[in-house]
Amino acid sequence: MAWEQNEIRNLKVNHYMMIDDEPCKIKSINTSKPGKHGEAKARIQGIGIFDGKKHSLISPVTHKVRVPIIDKRKGQVISIQGNEVKIMDMETYETFGLAVEDDEIMDKIEQGQEVDYLETVGKKKITRV
Repeated sequence: MAWEQNEIRNLKVNHYMMIDDEPCKIKSINTSKPGKHGEAKARIQGIGIFDGKKHSLISPVTHKVRVPIIDKRKGQVISIQGNEVKIMDMETYETFGLAVEDDEIMDKIEQGQEVDYLETVGKKKITRV
């Protein structure tokens, strides 16, 4: 299990949550007042970590949502083949390959260099060189 449950009222901007089964970073949260017979509702806008798309959710503030557990780690670049980068984790010495779609990050990566990456919901992504 790479996520936990939390109520919408406890979420904050720049935290993470799952929207449409995609881990997203929350960019804005707007709440409305409760009506005569209803609950207060929250409108949440987020950006997907892996797909980079906007995702939105409208739900009561007492509704429980999934919050992904983000594991931020350091690794060393072992080799580069096209847009595939082979990385060794600095703590566990595990090696794995990552496909890098971001050209800006790909231009900065060199062999032997340390990179920061995050892992959540079975996916990995390089965040900083």
